[in-house]
Amino acid sequence: MAAGVQLPGSGETIELQQQVARLQALLEASRQVHSTIRENEVLEQVLRIVVRELEMAGAAFPGTGLSYGDVPEPALADGLGTALTTYPLQDREGKRMTELVVAAPEGRDLTLYESDFLEGLALQAAVALENARNHERNLQWARVQQDMDAARNIQRSLLPQTLPSIAGYSVAFRSDTCYEVGGDYLDIVEQPDGSLLMAVADVAGKGMASAIMATSFRAAFRAIAITGLPLDELAERMNQHHWAEGEEARRRYVTAIFLRLHPASGDLEVVNAGHNPGFVMAPGGELRQFESTGTPLGLLPGMHYSSEKYGFTPGTRLLFYTDGLTEVFKGEEEFGSERLLNVFSKCDADKADDILGALWTALEEFSQGGPQGDDMTALALCRGARLTEMQA
Repeated sequence: MAAGVQLPGSGETIELQQQVARLQALLEASRQVHSTIRENEVLEQVLRIVVRELEMAGAAFPGTGLSYGDVPEPALADGLGTALTTYPLQDREGKRMTELVVAAPEGRDLTLYESDFLEGLALQAAVALENARNHERNLQWARVQQDMDAARNIQRSLLPQTLPSIAGYSVAFRSDTCYEVGGDYLDIVEQPDGSLLMAVADVAGKGMASAIMATSFRAAFRAIAITGLPLDELAERMNQHHWAEGEEARRRYVTAIFLRLHPASGDLEVVNAGHNPGFVMAPGGELRQFESTGTPLGLLPGMHYSSEKYGFTPGTRLLFYTDGLTEVFKGEEEFGSERLLNVFSKCDADKADDILGALWTALEEFSQGGPQGDDMTALALCRGARLTEMQA
């Protein structure tokens, strides 16, 4: 009598020769199931194996639209006299992904060999299915990352690519997003009368939604800037435009600070619409802050803003920034505006680029390599006592 193996919970045995054949067949079936990384192809391969190689009447994965042979529909099983057996496909955490429903030929019960084979096949199919789904998720993430990289490059291209060169002045900016794209905005527009119109703005929130709103804000700002409106009227027009964009835009309101510089005379005009105060430091160390004179843009309709004027004499320096600079943390401790002002006050008054370099160095040292928590943008403007080149 041939030796056999008795399976747990069953009085039946599978002869060793039959067991070897079963394992070989299961190995080949496993190879076929794992030969693809597409979800539907994995499931279709399983169905073909069940019907063609195991000679079942039919098989299906309910809810997927995939079936092979005589479709086993549980609702009609009794009427057709077809016996159905279900094998769940579970992921590594034990969650059911789908189930394999098998119809035995002529409504008979499955043999021990067939049942054992199908259980092994279901296990291999579950692994292959989970791998296929993980692969598809990885592909989707790669596509998203590719789109985000493109969006980042586009947003960077919308920053000023060249800075105006004006004798005796130095201007520089720096903008680092928290994620691939962000809601900070900075622009410098030369006016027909020779003045410079500058803006530093911060859309509420971070990420893609804020970046889209910042792009819309840029288009509106540039369109209104060429009209030559007084600075306070420009802010009012921007507020109304943003409000009119609708409910989602209002949730993404914008804090902004605008300035107009007349380089020849050194006259400076500033409007602060709900933004962080701008710092101006005179040669003798006298500090002036341009505080907010109205609500953020798009938050309330019909708002009015007032402008402040200042004589930007030689040796004076200015800093506009978004709150990402002050909201850098070391544990629970915040960098804050006092530290920012302290670093700014000690910088060389002639070189705007050096000011920003000193600020970013101080921020990195303070955070001790911690993650950036918000978009960070700053604009520095200096009027030197001697001729200086404009620096980006």
